[in-house]
Amino acid sequence: MSETSGPLLPLVDAEALARYLAERLPSHDPGAPLQIERIRGGHSNETFFVTRGAHEWVLRRPPRGPLLPTAHDVGREYRVLVALAGTEVPVPAPVLWCEDARVLGAPFYLMRRVHGVVIRAELPPAFATEERARAGLAEQLIDRLADLHAVDWQAVGLDDFGKPRGYLERQVRRWSGQLDASRTRALADLDAVTSWLQAHLPVSPPATIVHGDYRLDNVMYALEPPARILAIFDWEMATLGDPLADLGYLLSFWREPSDPDFALGDASWRISALPGFPSRAALVARYAARTGRRMEHVSFYVALAIWKLAILLEGSYKRHLSGTTDDPFFATLGAGVPALAARALAVCRGELTFT
Repeated sequence: MSETSGPLLPLVDAEALARYLAERLPSHDPGAPLQIERIRGGHSNETFFVTRGAHEWVLRRPPRGPLLPTAHDVGREYRVLVALAGTEVPVPAPVLWCEDARVLGAPFYLMRRVHGVVIRAELPPAFATEERARAGLAEQLIDRLADLHAVDWQAVGLDDFGKPRGYLERQVRRWSGQLDASRTRALADLDAVTSWLQAHLPVSPPATIVHGDYRLDNVMYALEPPARILAIFDWEMATLGDPLADLGYLLSFWREPSDPDFALGDASWRISALPGFPSRAALVARYAARTGRRMEHVSFYVALAIWKLAILLEGSYKRHLSGTTDDPFFATLGAGVPALAARALAVCRGELTFT
């Protein structure tokens, strides 16, 4: 089947993909029919389950444009999967990379499908009924992040993957430019955060691989306790840089019971406020114990994370206004992006604590 929506062109042409796979993976049940299922869980690169006989893959390709210049880079995703495949970091096995946009209208790649659960709107049944097991979900997030930041990026072939020095300065400069490219309205709080970040840049620790989008719903867990992460997904924003940027991003999504309600349509923001989950300060302490890094300037990294997310989603909102996406989540960003901007500004003002 092919995925279509109204007048929009298919994201995956099943016949074209079948021909391509017959040429590139001729030993993988070539006579079996190809089955394609679009996955709606994420809101960035498009994801599809692809099945042919006994073989199960996941296909990732960029969404329809217009796109921000450095976003939705599936080639970066694939390269990171290849680099991390032999490390302690759990990633899906990479299978095939296609940069020829003539096949599906955009570059894409295949990776092996992993079976488990991605936590979004609700906990898996075993964790929903066992409160004591929930702390393990958070501990796994921190421990696997520490594993990622311990990888020797030069040894795994990523020495030219990014610029290890000046990461924070480049991030603020680059995302300020992307904010200008995404503007459809006045966002005074976001501009105030931009000024604060420019004035409070800390000195970074030695560079590591940075995931760039590390959070609860970008990993896959085993279904039953004890908690275990089977795979980390969505590597499109990965680079070399300041490891604390990943920690700040994770913390930016970590709600506590006493936090004020937050107006964004994604229910995954509420999961960590359930009983049994550790606090943000506990996550910071565990990461410090695992890595030995000093936890100064945590608020900067959290504010940076929320600010970047707001800019990225403002780009998605621009796509929604242009009519080039059929993702219903993007319609909520009219209120969601200003809410993110207000939250980032609250972090800058010291209204949220992390240590």
